[in-house]
Amino acid sequence: MLNLIGRDKELFAVDISTNENELSKIVKESRFLVLGGAGSIGQAVTKEIFKRNPKKLHVVDISENNMVELVRDIRSSYGYIDGDFQTFAIDIGSIEYDAFIEADGEYDFVLNLSALKHVRSEKDPYTLMRMIDVNILNTDKTLQQSIQKGVKKYFCVSTDKAANPVNMMGASKRIMEMFLMRRSKDIDISTARFANVAFSDGSLLHGFNMRLQKKQPIVAPKDVKRYFVIPKEAGELCLMSCVFGENRDIFFPKLSPKLHLTTFADIAVRYLKDRGLEPYICESEDEARSFAKRLPVENKWPCLFVASDTTGEKDFEEFFTTNEVLDMDRFNNLGIIKNDFFVELGKLEMFEKRIEQMKVNLKWNRKQIVDLFNEILPEFNHKETGKFLDSKM
Repeated sequence: MLNLIGRDKELFAVDISTNENELSKIVKESRFLVLGGAGSIGQAVTKEIFKRNPKKLHVVDISENNMVELVRDIRSSYGYIDGDFQTFAIDIGSIEYDAFIEADGEYDFVLNLSALKHVRSEKDPYTLMRMIDVNILNTDKTLQQSIQKGVKKYFCVSTDKAANPVNMMGASKRIMEMFLMRRSKDIDISTARFANVAFSDGSLLHGFNMRLQKKQPIVAPKDVKRYFVIPKEAGELCLMSCVFGENRDIFFPKLSPKLHLTTFADIAVRYLKDRGLEPYICESEDEARSFAKRLPVENKWPCLFVASDTTGEKDFEEFFTTNEVLDMDRFNNLGIIKNDFFVELGKLEMFEKRIEQMKVNLKWNRKQIVDLFNEILPEFNHKETGKFLDSKM
């Protein structure tokens, strides 16, 4: 997978090797709860914990099917551990989850990997409200429950898109970071911002697999350069931040623009060549669909590489802003954003009240939510083009 994103070495190999003894010792002596553990990042984190033989590892996710595959994957790769390993197919926003925590809740580390991660999720007001629930309000709820149960450390995954956000997904994660900060007086918290996870569920690269399986064209933007990490690296980054991060730390990967930025179109070409195929460049969706109907054709595959013009697409990627304090020396390929305690309590309370009122009224629109985000985040520069990914192939 590394060769497809233009790399030949795992990013955190040195940091993991240097800290492996201490990391394994802490994991082996600790109890973990992983929320959203059946998603791509959640599965990667769960496997990083499991293979170090934890005392207790419970995994919660709403996706029953993905949870089944996670267990099959773990049993097939690592086998069994002496500790208590269980999975629970429940929604962390539900009363069933509240009962689950009330009945047990005895953990040293809680890692929250649940998220609505797609920029396309902001296209309608109802999915957008669910994004607020999942990315912000459920985080705060599970954080408060962790405090009540005496959890030692709470980790929640963020995103590079939270730095100077231009889309609602990135802005929701930035607001989530503010909610985390509010509770950091009562529990140690840490988080991580990182790049696109290559071939994660629902990602454009994962879509390449689906397109080949279904004999459909590959479509990718040709002008958007992005950083990528593989799932294993995402799992390592989250676990390192959770275990070694100090209170309010935000970890991020040290990625070089010169070495690591690549376009989706370039990855598509490498992906096809890895499978013995050559891209056949099409000029339109109609041409691409027409070519696909004739597959297979001389080891060629129809590709449509287009300019990006959809709402919320950031022109460049960044993991930190110019006014954030950095520690670039503690680890080899992990940077850390250091945060002092700072909370605008009035803003957060206003946000909660306004969202609650919208829900009580059973009536809200996209503009109301965008305007509310702008009130909370003065630096929010929402990029609105009137076009969304669902309107394209």
